Amino acid sequence: MAVAGWALASYDSNLLVLTLPDIQKDLQLSDGKVGLLGFIVFSAEFVIALFIGYGMDQKGRKWMWMFCLAMAAVFTGLTFFVQNYWQLALVRSLASAFAQAELAVSITLVNEQVPAKRRGLLYSVVQGGYPLGVFLASGVYLLVASHGWRSVFLWGVVPLAVVAIGRSKIRESERFTHLKAMRVAVAAHDTARVAQLEDQYPVDVEDLERGSIRGLFATPGPVRNTLVRLSVVWLLYASAFVAVNIYITVWLTKEKGWTETQVATLLLVSGGIGYLFYLLGGLLGERFGRRNVLVVTGLLVGPLNLILLLTTNHAAIAVIYFLAFQATNGTWSGAGYSYQAESFPTRVRGLAIGWMSSMFVGGLMIGSLLWTLLVASSSFTVAWVVIGVVIGFAQGVSTLLLPNIKPGQELEAIAQ
Repeated sequence: MAVAGWALASYDSNLLVLTLPDIQKDLQLSDGKVGLLGFIVFSAEFVIALFIGYGMDQKGRKWMWMFCLAMAAVFTGLTFFVQNYWQLALVRSLASAFAQAELAVSITLVNEQVPAKRRGLLYSVVQGGYPLGVFLASGVYLLVASHGWRSVFLWGVVPLAVVAIGRSKIRESERFTHLKAMRVAVAAHDTARVAQLEDQYPVDVEDLERGSIRGLFATPGPVRNTLVRLSVVWLLYASAFVAVNIYITVWLTKEKGWTETQVATLLLVSGGIGYLFYLLGGLLGERFGRRNVLVVTGLLVGPLNLILLLTTNHAAIAVIYFLAFQATNGTWSGAGYSYQAESFPTRVRGLAIGWMSSMFVGGLMIGSLLWTLLVASSSFTVAWVVIGVVIGFAQGVSTLLLPNIKPGQELEAIAQ
């Protein structure tokens, strides 16, 4: 169910990526407005991810999971009725925001429930839902785009709603119910109950009394230090991400002479095979450490994007793009999101993962804003160099800042 949910959330987001050239033609949008659309969508994702992160630590992981998918289904369906740019921006920003927020809930709930010995591998299976979503979106686009881009979005409503209903049968995270019980015991000054709960899962009671927001941001120490390091890495990662994964359809059609169908086919293949690279990232993370996988993968992004820029042969472009897609998705995400989950204690995990999801979206905002400004003032080539190459290289270097975490440990043994 977790794999299906993330696949459909990815599917929803990638429908917009695939239909951008069609939308641009139909609504007669400038390149600047296309870039601005991305910025608006990412701004909504940034705000809602923070709300979802806080909600996970208050309402629960399961409740927020179902809420995100239900809202994504509603606003995806409403996309069919948009008639102008601002209606499109409003509806798609909300649909994409709730779809993206699903990731934060998935990271938190699944990593809290899977066995420590196979945490990274098992979550890489879930995270692999992203390329499945790309595969599904590409397939649907190729099948129904001839009926108009609006019809493509109708195919996202029913499966999202079905998965949201199915998730009502999933149990809440045991670590969250433990945290909730601990808060009640601490508030009631029930020292016997607190001691009993601490025997089950160790909790820093003093930090718990401070509250999750203060404990995460305002208190000096390893939690805040890790948060800062991860924030820098994910901001750079997401800023470079927009070149290969968001504006790729526009860039390949306008700069490399590809057709929309050729790009959709390339994404179909990259997403379909890409699932295996998520598993590869998970396996390598279990064997060599997830931080080390992030370092190697991150250092590949800039060089691959530079080669992609300099290549003109269609077959070579396809091969290089495939590798760049896997470096920015499969191996990175297969290790990276379990690394996030195990970097923070349970008392602030939901808020921390929500914050990190906002950092990912914040990077998308920075990248899309830079793309818009550079395309409008210069050229697609300059935009690709700055975002895909320069920031891509910076992403790789930043991973060296991350602390190494030995895989296979219980969450409570890693972060207190």
